[in-house]
Amino acid sequence: MITRPVLRSLRSSVNCWRHRAVLGTALQGSDVSGRRRDSPPARGGVSGMEDILSRVVAPLPSYETRDKSPPPPESNSLEFMHFYKSLDKEDKLSFLTKLSQEFGVDHRSVSELALKLLDTQLRDVATILQAEDRLRYGLTPRYRHLLSHISRVEGGVKFLVDLRADVLEIISSKASESPHIRDLNGTLKSLLSEWFSVGLLRLERITWQSPCEILQKISQYEAVHPVRNWTDLKRRVGPYRRCYAFTHAAMPGEPLVVLHVALTEDISDNIQSIVREFATLDAEEDVNKINAAVFYSISSTQAGLQGVELGNVLIKRVVRELQSEFPQMAQFSSLSPIPGFCSWLQGLLSQYRKDGRATDLLSEQEWKEVEKATDSSPGTAAVDSLRKLISTGDWMRSERVSSVLEPILMRLCAWYLYGEKRRGYALNPVANFHLQNGATLWRLNWHADTSPRGVANSCSIMVNYRYFLNETSKNGALYRQNKVITVSEQVLGFVSQFQKTSKL
Repeated sequence: MITRPVLRSLRSSVNCWRHRAVLGTALQGSDVSGRRRDSPPARGGVSGMEDILSRVVAPLPSYETRDKSPPPPESNSLEFMHFYKSLDKEDKLSFLTKLSQEFGVDHRSVSELALKLLDTQLRDVATILQAEDRLRYGLTPRYRHLLSHISRVEGGVKFLVDLRADVLEIISSKASESPHIRDLNGTLKSLLSEWFSVGLLRLERITWQSPCEILQKISQYEAVHPVRNWTDLKRRVGPYRRCYAFTHAAMPGEPLVVLHVALTEDISDNIQSIVREFATLDAEEDVNKINAAVFYSISSTQAGLQGVELGNVLIKRVVRELQSEFPQMAQFSSLSPIPGFCSWLQGLLSQYRKDGRATDLLSEQEWKEVEKATDSSPGTAAVDSLRKLISTGDWMRSERVSSVLEPILMRLCAWYLYGEKRRGYALNPVANFHLQNGATLWRLNWHADTSPRGVANSCSIMVNYRYFLNETSKNGALYRQNKVITVSEQVLGFVSQFQKTSKL
């Protein structure tokens, strides 16, 4: 229970909040000169937006009638969807801003409910619980009910997934700084997380006999290693390969997240042997040659499902599926790209050059080898030559230059994955994903992706995140709760070399 002095203090604070909410409501639509303060009027017409929103966004039923109110007609949802799809990008921003600002939470009502909750603190538990429930209900945005009803019409869930993709783009591009837009995003994410919970997802294995439309989408959505042609796609769903996807009944024929797996004798150390090897195209699988499952590509296909956990659940389901098919299989690992490594390295070299400390990143002997390999002078000229080599990828054409750069780039990459952090977690998004799943940062692989994209993104380096099944729960908890990365001796060795050589 809350003591009386604390109650008085809280009541005073809520009163202040209520008066500010009332004042904010009065001033919300205009500034001191009478002009609108919200987003600029849409070319489609502000009046048209106001008209449709006032018709289709029903008032929040009273607390007493919340379970008795009849649902709005389906035509409301269809009209909203049709109108929104007809808008251009700028008009969508105006429409979503108006929806989130003017049809969200009734802040004045919430402040009154909060005061009533405080007034019940010295009463019986049942009264307190009811007051809390009333406040919880009052915090529901008006538009949430519309969104829920849209999900029940044909194509409604897909529409809301795409709607959230638009909201995320608005937030990431900073087209709007409105906290109401962020609140709309949170509401959409909450609803989608419920609708796309694990029990409602269906795991499908994609084969060459799958519908053509599904195969085409698998090809289009492949974001890690682009599919070159139909023969390439046939091989990726053929012998010694597996392709799995999560689907949802509300979005038939639409894969949500796709995982490609190579079935190998040992854990692969390069992607060329997986995506460019055609010997397996018409081969019969020999189970005696299948000891490892290598997850070499995982792609989320729906931008609107960002933040809804699908990929980690898919990997766990696929592991169980493969264990059932191949009981002898004991090795599970990713073969992952390292997006952002080259950009990070270029930024590091640039900053060190600016500070006059670029020579601190390499040993004196290594700088001599770089100068010799690039025919450059000591100091900033050698730094600039190294930056140019990395940006152009020209070093791949020379075995001598490649051998000079290998130990340098491998230890820098190890540090990037292990030591560079954002809020205590791995800076690299792919690393962060697998480490949260409980994987071990296991092995760095040189010349693992020699494609132009692989060279440009990560200097040809790829990484295996190893899934030791009896340790993943413990490792994942250590990382999520204590920000501890489970790492192999090989990677720790590179990190140790970096710490000895480089002066951060």
